[in-house]
Amino acid sequence: MNPTRTNLLLLKDKIGSVENSISILKARRQALIKEFMAGAKPLIKSRSEISNLYEKALLEYKICKAKEGEKVLSSIETASQRELEVNISRDSIWGLPFKNVVSEKSAKRKPVERGFDDRFHCLSVDEAAFCFESILDFLIEMTAHEKKLKKLADEIAKTTRRVRVLEEKIIPEIKKDIKFIVQYFSERDREGFYRLKLFKTKHD
Repeated sequence: MNPTRTNLLLLKDKIGSVENSISILKARRQALIKEFMAGAKPLIKSRSEISNLYEKALLEYKICKAKEGEKVLSSIETASQRELEVNISRDSIWGLPFKNVVSEKSAKRKPVERGFDDRFHCLSVDEAAFCFESILDFLIEMTAHEKKLKKLADEIAKTTRRVRVLEEKIIPEIKKDIKFIVQYFSERDREGFYRLKLFKTKHD
């Protein structure tokens, strides 16, 4: 870079612009982290609830199997099958696009809606069905949260890398160029002062 005053001014403007960009990126990263933490809490809670529901569902299923038999349970499973539709919509946070997954209706059903007469089966059949349907509701909800959190985590990492490059590479390079130009002008001024002093000495 040529050591000119114009370039010095341009570099000072550039470093100000870069520092402003760093401030904006850090603010964006902080906002994304806040969104990530807010989304992580219900996801952690859902995982815990799914674990408890799954444990209970397996216990009720084993009781059903022991009382009803495997063939009866198989016919109940066939009778209670259905399609569950979900809607996928697009949304964004701080300009970061992601997809929302929402079920049109809850997976949980009343006993009369499951396609078999619960009066002729043990209570554990309904309990197991309710637990598994509740798990399905949580899984659909978690799918949306997980996709959103992955997007946020990737963007946080990307923003962090950009901040690091600006702080550790771009800023030091600009400062180095500024220092070089300032030193150049300082040396040139000293040389000019020395020549002027020498000129005065010769003509005194």
